[in-house]
Amino acid sequence: MIWYPWETLSQLGVLDTFLENDFEALKHMVGHDPVLDVGCGDGDIAFFLETLGMQVDAVDYAPTNNNALLGVHALKQKLGSSVRIHEVDLDKRPTLPSSNYGFTVMLGVLYHLKNPFLVLEALANASRYIFLSTRIASLGPDRQTDFGALPLAYLVEEDELNNDETNFWIFSEKALQRVMRRAGWDVIRYATFGPAATADPVTDEGDARAFILAKSRLAGPPRGFRLREGWHQLEDNAWRWTERTFSMELDTSASLQPATLRFAFQLPEIVFAQTPVLNLAVRINGTAVASGIYSMPGEHEYIATVPPTDGQVSIAEFELDRAIAPTDQDRRELGLIVDFSGEAPIKLSYTK
Repeated sequence: MIWYPWETLSQLGVLDTFLENDFEALKHMVGHDPVLDVGCGDGDIAFFLETLGMQVDAVDYAPTNNNALLGVHALKQKLGSSVRIHEVDLDKRPTLPSSNYGFTVMLGVLYHLKNPFLVLEALANASRYIFLSTRIASLGPDRQTDFGALPLAYLVEEDELNNDETNFWIFSEKALQRVMRRAGWDVIRYATFGPAATADPVTDEGDARAFILAKSRLAGPPRGFRLREGWHQLEDNAWRWTERTFSMELDTSASLQPATLRFAFQLPEIVFAQTPVLNLAVRINGTAVASGIYSMPGEHEYIATVPPTDGQVSIAEFELDRAIAPTDQDRRELGLIVDFSGEAPIKLSYTK
């Protein structure tokens, strides 16, 4: 197996500079939502972010990954990691594993995309912040044609840049800043490294990189919760199944007073095929609270009081007394369905 040969972790030094060495600023941007690593390579950044206490989705595409994703899977197993690895062809269909991320990292990926505008817009709809890097150019390959002042991009030939046919668009700085804005991003911090004024799209001496920290104008607000164990992958960018047992992390930092938890979900008819009544047992921070008892399929809302806590988060654990067992057609255990396409299905309200 050939490991990814570039030092991706070193690029986080630029993010640290952008944030003025303030880790709390990064935590604020992430909130209680997961982080997305686009073009994860062997997962260096994804696993590092996990050590900071973040829930991470790592995305790459095996046919263009350096080792067909063998490296990131091997490291996940070796580290005993909970990073969720997803194979996604962003050019064909930029469907992301979740629809609400606090922060996205996408380093050295933009020039590998046939449709960078489409992907940037999809990310702006799903993530509140992004840290991005890409190669830029001011001169043509002849190093005479100067287009640095114009919002243009150069399309490389299959063998023109590192003999890598997965390289496509090299933006000028003006073009990069414009495509970010038009795709729904407001640039917060921007820096270049290398000979930006004389950068070209193909030579080693003309290699310059731009780094951007940006905030989305399209993404929804922080959710106030984070999914933990027992949730299956998002389907149709809208909804997901749970397993029989599943859990979530709730942001209870807003008040020390009791909070009301509202959890909206659906129970399909097939869940009642073997039992007329379904019980949903719930524990919050290890304490049992009111159970939900359901005898009809369709939409339901579970409501319970979250016990007072002086902690920043509360852990809610759910357990159904029955679930749909795996079959030859679907090897998953299936509990209930939660819709993430509209209003947040999990809400907290506080008593004043």
